[in-house]
Amino acid sequence: MTTKTKIALGLVGAAAAGVLIGLLIAPEKGKDMRKKLKKTAGDWAENLSTLFVKGQEEVEDLKDKGRNVKAAVEEKVNKLKESLG
Repeated sequence: MTTKTKIALGLVGAAAAGVLIGLLIAPEKGKDMRKKLKKTAGDWAENLSTLFVKGQEEVEDLKDKGRNVKAAVEEKVNKLKESLG
């Protein structure tokens, strides 16, 4: 995981904890609080799911870039071998 990813996940976790604490301390009826908790949990799950998908896409992009770099290096090595041979 990159440093940016770790920071983003840390911020998401801290925000989730803050929201949960705020909801638990709020002077509301239990039924209303449970509804809010359910909605908030659903929102966070959706956000984390989106973040996960974006992370997977980024990993695939990095793999493609790595393959392109490898192919370019192999091509240059082959040209160098030809010029020396």
